[in-house]
Amino acid sequence: MSLTHISVRGAREHNLKNVDIDIPRDTLTVITGLSGSGKSSLAFDTIYAEGQRRYVESLSAYARQFLELMQKPDVDHIEGLSPAISIEQKTTSRNPRSTVATVTEIYDYMRLLWARVGIPYSPATGLPIAAQTVSQMVDRVLALPESSRLLLLAPVVRGRKGEYRKELAEWQKAGFQRVRIDGETYLIEDAPALDKKYKHDIEVVVDRLVAGGDIATRLAESFETALKLAEGLAYVDLVDAVAPGRENDTQDAGAMKNAGIPANRIVFSEKFACPVSGFTIAEIEPRLFSFNAPQGACPACDGLGEKLEFDEDLVVPNHDLTIKKGAIVPWAKSNPPSPYYMQVLGSLARELGFSIDAPWAELPPEIHYAILHGTRGKPVTLTFVDGRKSYDVKKPFEGVIGNLNRRMLQTESAWMREELSKYQASHPCEVCEGARLKPEALAVKIGSRDISSVTRLSVVDALAFFATLPDQLTPQSKEIARAILKEIDERLGFLNNVGLDYLNLNRTSGTLSGGESQRIRLASQIGSGLSGVLYVLDEPSIGLHQRDNDMLLKTLRRLRDLGNTVIVVEHDEDAIRTADYVIDMGPGAGVHGGAIVAHGSLEDVLANEDSITADYLTGRREVPLPAKRRKGNGKKLTVHNATANNLTGVTASIPLGTFTCITGVSGSGKSSFTIDTLYAAAARQLNGARILAGKHDRITGLEYLDKVIDIDQSPIGRTPRSNPATYTGAFTQIRDWFAGLPESQARGYKPGRFSFNVKGGRCEACTGDGLLKIEMHFLPDVYVTCDVCHGQRYNRETLEVKFKGRSIADVLDMTVEDAFEFFKAVPPIRDKMAMLAEVGLGYVKVGQQATTLSGGEAQRVKLAKELARRATGQTLYILDEPTTGLHFEDVRKLLEVLHALVEQGNTVVVIEHNLDVIKTADWILDLGPEGGVKGGEIVAQGTPEVVAKEPRSFTGRYLAPLLERGKGAKQAVAAE
Repeated sequence: MSLTHISVRGAREHNLKNVDIDIPRDTLTVITGLSGSGKSSLAFDTIYAEGQRRYVESLSAYARQFLELMQKPDVDHIEGLSPAISIEQKTTSRNPRSTVATVTEIYDYMRLLWARVGIPYSPATGLPIAAQTVSQMVDRVLALPESSRLLLLAPVVRGRKGEYRKELAEWQKAGFQRVRIDGETYLIEDAPALDKKYKHDIEVVVDRLVAGGDIATRLAESFETALKLAEGLAYVDLVDAVAPGRENDTQDAGAMKNAGIPANRIVFSEKFACPVSGFTIAEIEPRLFSFNAPQGACPACDGLGEKLEFDEDLVVPNHDLTIKKGAIVPWAKSNPPSPYYMQVLGSLARELGFSIDAPWAELPPEIHYAILHGTRGKPVTLTFVDGRKSYDVKKPFEGVIGNLNRRMLQTESAWMREELSKYQASHPCEVCEGARLKPEALAVKIGSRDISSVTRLSVVDALAFFATLPDQLTPQSKEIARAILKEIDERLGFLNNVGLDYLNLNRTSGTLSGGESQRIRLASQIGSGLSGVLYVLDEPSIGLHQRDNDMLLKTLRRLRDLGNTVIVVEHDEDAIRTADYVIDMGPGAGVHGGAIVAHGSLEDVLANEDSITADYLTGRREVPLPAKRRKGNGKKLTVHNATANNLTGVTASIPLGTFTCITGVSGSGKSSFTIDTLYAAAARQLNGARILAGKHDRITGLEYLDKVIDIDQSPIGRTPRSNPATYTGAFTQIRDWFAGLPESQARGYKPGRFSFNVKGGRCEACTGDGLLKIEMHFLPDVYVTCDVCHGQRYNRETLEVKFKGRSIADVLDMTVEDAFEFFKAVPPIRDKMAMLAEVGLGYVKVGQQATTLSGGEAQRVKLAKELARRATGQTLYILDEPTTGLHFEDVRKLLEVLHALVEQGNTVVVIEHNLDVIKTADWILDLGPEGGVKGGEIVAQGTPEVVAKEPRSFTGRYLAPLLERGKGAKQAVAAE
């Protein structure tokens, strides 16, 4: 059994209820079920954790101390396990030095390629720089036409001032007879006196030769002498002829002519140095091309490619305000504004002739520049009032941004640095222009391209570049590059195959979505070519358009065909139908789940009438089409000429009072339009947020809204002390309720007594954590329940205060559903619990640690918090893929909540790939047609029915059959 199956017996991790299951090895297995039903508990916390733990325990104690060790899961036993690799969404590096190319190792191979076959070019002259051995120099001269008369020169002085009397005497003493000074040849004793105020060129004549005959030995000795004398440089001048390669008007010949190199001269160098400008490269090694190493990183930005600078748009965010009313935010933050700064600006206004009562937008650009960047050293008279006295100071004005820069450099206060940093934004480094590398690294090129320009390509364009590269190489370079190009092409091919062809290689990892980073790791694993491994994946289809799903599933099958066992936690219908083996968890979520409802082949699961998943796959249940599409309130929100990232001057409108979906293939520009442009601009104007919006001309229609809310999937807290109750504000009300009980009043307990974050009511043995961490060095850290409070987080006196027989620790351990019933008579707490239950989080515990919530759960907690606020009917809600981690049934519940928001008059804008969500939309903006540079335009807009008829829309192609099916179902119901 153990050789053909992974046998799990008695799994009780989290909400699993003594689960027994046999998963066939070397298959693609999909674990599905409602959100919170125990899928991740089985796949990651039990199977992967045990596989990883066993593998790590087989290593030496020395090796184990460097690895992240996992606790033994709560399971009786597991047989048939292989070493396990998990590919989750939470593993994305936020390091700004990490890029798509570095994560996939493509950049490591590129560095090796440029170091081994790259040719350095002088940035000053454009000439190739090549280091040559003496033998190569001799061979080059011997190849010249026979009887050519030659002069071998050592360029000892190049464009330097001086008299050089002492040096001329030393060269004569060393046995040299002739020198060429500023193009004229002299015997050294006849050399003219040089004017030290002018620059001179001096070359020592080392030898005079005639090509042909047996001159190789003499030539080699002369070259060695010349190279030693001129520090690695030597010239060969042909007396009566033009140097080979200079006869025609070629690019190199033109570059040499522009550089002032005579047409009869051949330049030799034993170093990587430009003979004209002196530009040198010490050595060409892979580390020269690393922006993470001091040998290669741009010294100005330390290899980051960008620098934090004070941004004009953050310093003056609202151009409609006057200076007097606080247009210059850093100088107007105090209320009232600082007298000193207002006196400075008032003086400047008198001096330069502008009014501080005029809106910023009406002031001319030169006044903007003077206020922000100073008077360029020109003194101005500034008048200050100190008490009743006034005095004038005549000095140059440093400018607001100059003032902020100086304060940032001078302050020792961390608080002040943090406050000032709010007005800073990232800008490309002015030295390397975002390339991250030193000029020496950028001087090395292959096929006329430096390494940075190739990392700016998308995956698909890089594939095309490397495919044609061998044609541009010499036979020797082609042989060297063959193995390196094979590795690069394979890795680029894997990225292309998992639907990431639109990503630029220099895209930083922190800007990738969870699904993108997961697919990058998936591509890396296929590239490793391992077999006999257990891969556990967490919803790899996230952020993937239906069109690209086939490529992903093909990749997963390939991973399986290599001889691996692939277990995928997934809700996607295509993935479930493709699987060799399906496990459906449930029947409900949280305490109502943790059991296996159905398992086996797809046919076995579909035949099971207890499976909600099977109900949706067979059509027994479905997300219904709306009875009618809303027209909105007649007003619209319009973004004009958006050009952020890959957007190509997009102008699009969203009808207010509707449920609008922004769709399109991965990388088509959905987030650039919705988050980077629409949300950022709206948040600046409506919420006063200090964020920079993507480039656009203007947004009209914001006057019809009172606020904008972005509900994303970032964690609701980064510490175990944060939980759904603290985030939604329910915990404050729960503490107030307990503090108001008669027992608390009698004891004098205040709300702070019921907090586990401060001293007073918490258990001090575990400082309110409920657990004690025991460090075990090379064994995994052991977390043991606190033996004082027994995991309840509070001291005994606090736990004695009870409501309906339950302490505050008991309340935190309740599920949201139970808490709703428990506090039914307390409206403020009850309503917050009702909202959490309404968005499908009834199974979550009130005090569940924020760090254990998935991205989708965190997003729904945020949604519940917003729903609990009093609706104004003029709010714009923006959600980025809210169906992440949601089962068909959860999607249906979520849609009820979102459509209820729209019914109250609000506008909901959702970035989404899920067709069940898209088909219920009132309005669709479909971007594309492809991803990256081939996207960024509006392909279709209108109701789902309109988009479904657009032949260019990939979304429309997948939507059409779904709408037909929905219409058919409606007609069937009507006929009944």
